[in-house]
Amino acid sequence: MPAVFVHGVPDTARVWDPLIAATGRADAIAVALPGFATPTPNEWNATKESYAAWLEAELVDIGEPVDLVGHDWGASLSQRVTSVRPDLVRTLAVGSGPLDVEYEWHAMAQAWQTPTVGEDIMSGMLGLSSEDLGAGLAAGGAPAELAQIEAPHVDARMAECILELYRSAVTVGDAWQPQVDAMPHRPSVVFHGADDPYMDTRFAQRLADRLGGELVVYPECGHSWPWARATETAEHLRRLWE
Repeated sequence: MPAVFVHGVPDTARVWDPLIAATGRADAIAVALPGFATPTPNEWNATKESYAAWLEAELVDIGEPVDLVGHDWGASLSQRVTSVRPDLVRTLAVGSGPLDVEYEWHAMAQAWQTPTVGEDIMSGMLGLSSEDLGAGLAAGGAPAELAQIEAPHVDARMAECILELYRSAVTVGDAWQPQVDAMPHRPSVVFHGADDPYMDTRFAQRLADRLGGELVVYPECGHSWPWARATETAEHLRRLWE
């Protein structure tokens, strides 16, 4: 059975490169969310429901239960799909996507969710050179090397998808947490950077408790643990998969 890695926002599937290499799994699949350095389907609506349905279809096509790994929005989508199609997932490893009724969106997310304000922010981002945008992403907490890799892929279509996704998810915890609470437990682990500016550690602990899984907290680590703590994360994943 393959391991499927689901990235977040505004990342691309490239965020997984060091971690997948460290796991040594030849059957690893890093899926690319539509609109994030990959085309969108015809008549695509970039809502949370559309992305969850898209991920579910990707797992169905694989044809056997997978080891599912998600970061940021990829973590929230992974929880959602596991809760509605538990037969598709053997093990679950997630982080930085709380999907919690008590979670309050961070300041940038709230700005993206605000009409006109979100568009103005995206216009400003798209007006920057790739180098300057990379510097801006790094200032927001992304590892500098990763930020420069991701910046050239931030385009108008990605910006549209980000705004529509976040605006569909103002109350995503209320909408999706109950089914996550009710789903059968499976081998699970939750990863968290202790210095994550977008999510407090207590939400990582609540998520681990909800999933009945282990909590791994990385000190002196921010939001991008898949990149910054690839070696350590690979060790935890290997133990989970065994």
